[in-house]
Amino acid sequence: MNDLFVTWEEYHDLVEDLAVLVHESGWEYDQILCLARGGTRIGDVFSRIFEKPYAILTTSSYREDSGTKQSTLLIADHFTSTTKELGRRVLLVDDLADSGKTIVQVIDHLRAKYPQIEEVRTAVLWHKAHSVYKPDYAVRFLTTNPWIHQPFELYDHMRIDTLLRRAAQRRSDAASQD
Repeated sequence: MNDLFVTWEEYHDLVEDLAVLVHESGWEYDQILCLARGGTRIGDVFSRIFEKPYAILTTSSYREDSGTKQSTLLIADHFTSTTKELGRRVLLVDDLADSGKTIVQVIDHLRAKYPQIEEVRTAVLWHKAHSVYKPDYAVRFLTTNPWIHQPFELYDHMRIDTLLRRAAQRRSDAASQD
């Protein structure tokens, strides 16, 4: 398995390309539902671009081996949103379809818990070849199933003491330039 390292610029380009794919499809939806944590940045951008409400549903499956091995999927009982209910036509966004199991289980969960939903479509940045689910919209299809290192992952192992040192160094550097 190879690794794929993604910069902030590449990440933002992928999000924008995904937005274009969804737009060009012509599909009309009334709600964006992003899966936390991977879909939250995408959902926020989509909500701004498309001027649609978004909700956040927290899920967790990568908890073992420092977050690199999937285990039992946990799905939150409730979503967070400024709307009382989810819409009828929901765009479900996440960063990737890895095994695909998360998306499948979330769609099943949504259909069981929110009967007003008429249609769910999915949008991801990356679709891995071994996924059991084929998303409706994906920017990149990955045949080699790499581990994807996203730019914000540097915070996965960073703690406040490191940030305090970095902030102190920046303040010192700024003061010496004045």
